[in-house]
Amino acid sequence: MTTSKLGPVNNWEDDFDILDGAYLNNPFEIWDHLRNSCPIAHSNRRGSNWLPTTYEDVTKIAHDVATFSSTQVLVIPFIESQSFSYENINPEVLGYGAPPITADPPLHTWTRRLILPWFSHKKVSEYEPLTQAICKKLIDKFSKRTTIDGATEYAQQIPVRVISHILGVPEDMTDIFTTWVRDFLEFADNSLNRFNSIREIVLYLIGVIEERKILLSKGQHLDDMISFLIQEQKNNPEINDAIVLGMSILLLIAGIDTTWSAIGSALWHLGKNPHDLLMLKQQPEIMDTAVEEILRAYSPVTMARVVTKDTEFNGCPMKQGEKVLMNFPAANRDPKVFENPETVDLKRKINRHVAFGSGIHRCGGANLARMELKMAISTFIDNLPNFMVDNDDDVVWAGGQVRGPRKLPLKFIK
Repeated sequence: MTTSKLGPVNNWEDDFDILDGAYLNNPFEIWDHLRNSCPIAHSNRRGSNWLPTTYEDVTKIAHDVATFSSTQVLVIPFIESQSFSYENINPEVLGYGAPPITADPPLHTWTRRLILPWFSHKKVSEYEPLTQAICKKLIDKFSKRTTIDGATEYAQQIPVRVISHILGVPEDMTDIFTTWVRDFLEFADNSLNRFNSIREIVLYLIGVIEERKILLSKGQHLDDMISFLIQEQKNNPEINDAIVLGMSILLLIAGIDTTWSAIGSALWHLGKNPHDLLMLKQQPEIMDTAVEEILRAYSPVTMARVVTKDTEFNGCPMKQGEKVLMNFPAANRDPKVFENPETVDLKRKINRHVAFGSGIHRCGGANLARMELKMAISTFIDNLPNFMVDNDDDVVWAGGQVRGPRKLPLKFIK
């Protein structure tokens, strides 16, 4: 579980900590408090950071890409005083970060356009049978038992297998990928751990890219995203190896933890609210609306922006180099935008949530995430229709960049 090393918070307005235990377990009350007392909180923990909590502020900042850059999206940065060595890695191969998520226009514009076809409605529909088969195979492993860990045995297993398929890497790498991604995103106060994980990801993907180049040079047909990017290099000289690597890193990291967190949160909610579970079983036609409401109510992702110049935003004097933590989850609980936001209404009709972000950096993989969430929930309910959270005190939530249950004891009711 992500935990803070900086001590407890005494004043959320000017000393917030998104890794504080209270924030991890129940951030909703903290957001409500801040909206009423200090809509844009500030903290000097881990550098100077701002935390907007209203829908209006979050979306305005998201659309002002000139003032609030996406080149630094980590909400918990590496500890600058520590120096690490990328053994066997040329620093130039990481010169672009992980575009388009870590890029501003014009780099963001054309790299995003490059990958969007891989996540179109049509393309995502091709992944549905695979995703459903993955879910069913996982369920078959524990369907005879009375209890499971819904996080580690189900939610965390689905997106990593789908992403592996899209990247064209072996399914037997999924457990390793899961470890790397968790180390990078969850253990945010351990820079050495995070560094080692990203180093392993980089070294692995460099090897995959080189292997694909050899196979493609021999005329082999490969239908995966990495091979697609390599082949596109012939048409666009700007797509160098650093771009291919960065975009592959993005898909691996951003496409796994975010979605499994949403799946885990959905199972937690249904396991805590039997009336909603019964509603979905009896009215499967509301699944699409229910998925949107789960995304609103349990939005997993907070992203960072870096201030490009001294500016004042809604009375807050933000300095160049400071960070703004894009609190999309809090924006989705803003009572000025959502009626009774604390109520999870699976039939909510008006739902302009920003779980996938807002503006030009809105998540390009939103269609894929929605499909995986829908398949994971519906397949689970179809095969194991009666379940509940087995002692909520044993549920472990991780947070920071991505919030979701990392331990989720579920009990099946026969």
